[in-house]
Amino acid sequence: MEEVQIKTDQIQLDQFLKWANVVGSGGEAKILIQSGQVLVNGKVETRRSVKLGPGTIVELTSGDKFVIRSGR
Repeated sequence: MEEVQIKTDQIQLDQFLKWANVVGSGGEAKILIQSGQVLVNGKVETRRSVKLGPGTIVELTSGDKFVIRSGR
C-alpha cells in the first residue's frame, strides 16, 4: 500500500487520482471512476467529487492501493 500525502484537509476523488499519478487528466479519472474501477474504503465509488480525507483507502481493481495521509 502506497502512502500519498495531501496538503489540504480533504481532496476530491478525481483530483486525488491525478495527484497520485494514477491518471494523467480529469477525463481519464472520470472514465476510471464511472466504470466502477475505484474503491474507497472497500466500496465501489462512482462519484468523482466525493471528498476524501486522511486515513481513507483508495483501491483500484487493477490491485493498486493507496492510503491518504495529511502532509500538513
